[in-house]
Amino acid sequence: MARILIADDEESMRLLVARAIGIDGHETVTAEDGSEALEILTSQNGKFDLLLTDIKMPIMDGIALALAAARDFPDLTILLMTGFADQRERAFGLDAIVHDVVTKPFSVADIRTAVADALSAKKSSS
Repeated sequence: MARILIADDEESMRLLVARAIGIDGHETVTAEDGSEALEILTSQNGKFDLLLTDIKMPIMDGIALALAAARDFPDLTILLMTGFADQRERAFGLDAIVHDVVTKPFSVADIRTAVADALSAKKSSS
């Protein structure tokens, strides 16, 4: 199964997403913000199949994280999450590095489907 890094500043969202995608057997690692997620990525040499990150976070937001992750680990698949329309608009133009943007609130089924889709797209492009 896949190894997935989840970055979200809301603990309840991190736990929900980790539990939801854990149902499918994926290994999850969580970070409280983009800065912590980038430290984890760097310390583990990008050894993740997917980065699932909220856009709006303190210290380093998901857009900055996605740009840094794509630069340092170009094979990493990136999936963004947001509950804000203006944040979703900021993700436009990142199609080259971001697989998709998942809109919050979402159901457990929605996030599992989005993750499965991102991972299958990665396999078909390898």
